[in-house]
Amino acid sequence: MFYEIEAKGHVRVPPTQFKDDLKEAIAKELNKKYDGVVTKNLGVVMGVTEIMKIGEGIIIPGDGAAYYDTQFKLIAFRPELQEMVPGKVMEISDFGAFVNIGPLDGMVHISQAMDDYVSFSKSNALTGKESKRTLKAGDICKARIIAVSYKDMANPKIGLTMRQPGLGKEEWLEEDKRKREKEGKKAEKEDKKEK
Repeated sequence: MFYEIEAKGHVRVPPTQFKDDLKEAIAKELNKKYDGVVTKNLGVVMGVTEIMKIGEGIIIPGDGAAYYDTQFKLIAFRPELQEMVPGKVMEISDFGAFVNIGPLDGMVHISQAMDDYVSFSKSNALTGKESKRTLKAGDICKARIIAVSYKDMANPKIGLTMRQPGLGKEEWLEEDKRKREKEGKKAEKEDKKEK
């Protein structure tokens, strides 16, 4: 999920930027510091969106740069457990599918790709034994986040599932919807016959 977060901190503006507009110089330094940063509390920082308040600057002897106490907003993507996310299949392997869910990729293990026995085919697709449904690179899908690990901050791991109702490849969801509508109309006709 994307969050807008209010933060504050001291921003160092180097002397080479004293000629620039103060707000622009601070925004540049904040984006340099935070853009792409990954932390467990923030998630993946996408960038600074607004400088809300700039305090009076101070110069520390021996440094030459100005430091400003600044209040700002940033946008971050923090994956939440049980969150449903749209995504695009980027790669298929013999153990599952890698799905891009925005700034991060998640992994759908082969056992979580669909409610069927799934095998990896030579054509780089995951195929269901009974349903004959296939999942391949480029497919658009909906998944649910079932695991988040920040063990390696540079590369957080996201576990996804597509086995639950309302999840899976877009075409599967449309197919299931048409099937439910057809069954609903059939049940409605049978109810009318009984009356």
